[in-house]
Amino acid sequence: MKRFQSSLLFLALGLLAGAADAQEPTRVRGTISAFDGNVLSVTSGGGKNTAIRLAEKTVIVFTQPIPLSDIKSGDFLGVTSAKGADGSLTAFDIRRFPKPINPGHRPFDGRDDQTMTNATVSAMVESASGRELTLSYDGGAQKIRVSEKASISALVPGQRSQLVPGAPVNLTAAPGADGSLTAIRIQVSPPK
Repeated sequence: MKRFQSSLLFLALGLLAGAADAQEPTRVRGTISAFDGNVLSVTSGGGKNTAIRLAEKTVIVFTQPIPLSDIKSGDFLGVTSAKGADGSLTAFDIRRFPKPINPGHRPFDGRDDQTMTNATVSAMVESASGRELTLSYDGGAQKIRVSEKASISALVPGQRSQLVPGAPVNLTAAPGADGSLTAIRIQVSPPK
């Protein structure tokens, strides 16, 4: 019996160690510096270059520019905003998603001066003082002014041919046991 219990304890400890070794997906943001068809090189804002392999199952989505007039009540948006000194929000990036993803309102990348709101459009107002969206999610709503310079796009299926040098990317990658990264999902925008 003791031998059986020892075997079970050893098996449980091995499973726990394996679970501890499993790593969470990594987020990489930056600009494509090179792509050879299989490996994407991404340079972050800090100048760090990261190599990410693409797999057969890597999902690519493209941020297709659209006018604000294409946004309708009931659309689900991801809105990145700058927070003013008075707490007001001004959108600088608006993306229409095909389906709701991670609804809510939170700091963007842990910053106090920027927010990310993933929510449904409940109202749009255009007046002499500017354009404003009201976004609603479970437990709250946000009124967000839309800057004339805001980037507005819809997420559509993408392809490898859109992974070109100079294109901004925001991707999720799975770390391998050897430290390499393999892309799970890549969101690519047109080069600036």
